Amino acid sequence: MISPTELRKNIYKILDQVLETGQPVEIKRRGRVLRIVPAEPVDKFQRLVSRPEIIQGDPEDLVHLVWEVDLDLP
Repeated sequence: MISPTELRKNIYKILDQVLETGQPVEIKRRGRVLRIVPAEPVDKFQRLVSRPEIIQGDPEDLVHLVWEVDLDLP
């Protein structure tokens, strides 16, 4: 939560932060809370981090693999 004075000092930085993160900013003035939020909700899928080390699929497919063939084991 920030004060109106802090908002006034950093208005453009705070607005850019709200637009980039989608996280609202709360301002407390005279005992009441105001909230700055983006007009459109941020798509959760756009914020997902790529994780190439994760395998997507059915775990049952791993049970029936023949590992010796894939690893060239005798």
